[in-house]
Amino acid sequence: MPIDPTRPYDDQNIFAKILRGEIPSARVYEDEWAIAFEDIHPQAAVHTLVIPRGAYVSWDDFSARASAEEIAGFVRAVGAVARAKGLVETGYRLLANTGRHGGQEVPHLHVHILGGQPLGAMIAR
Repeated sequence: MPIDPTRPYDDQNIFAKILRGEIPSARVYEDEWAIAFEDIHPQAAVHTLVIPRGAYVSWDDFSARASAEEIAGFVRAVGAVARAKGLVETGYRLLANTGRHGGQEVPHLHVHILGGQPLGAMIAR
């Protein structure tokens, strides 16, 4: 069920538990700003999630409250993962769902990196 991004951060969400090591994940990248791991229900040949280490509900929350260093570190982590996955030459899609209309299901900011195949139209027509 899509979440309300205006609610306070819930430290019991699945990504918070992954960050704390309470739930295993197939990590492919980790630094002081972010971790990245494979999506357990991939929607493309490559489907990797990147999450910031900080407690941010959504892109809106992150852009309003994160420090410049956190924002730069997170954006660089997303780029590093895309490069490590070999997606730059052929292209890829970044997706960050926010709120009910955006289809956000986990109340922790996360970016989906999708690629490894032609992805088609951004929104089905």
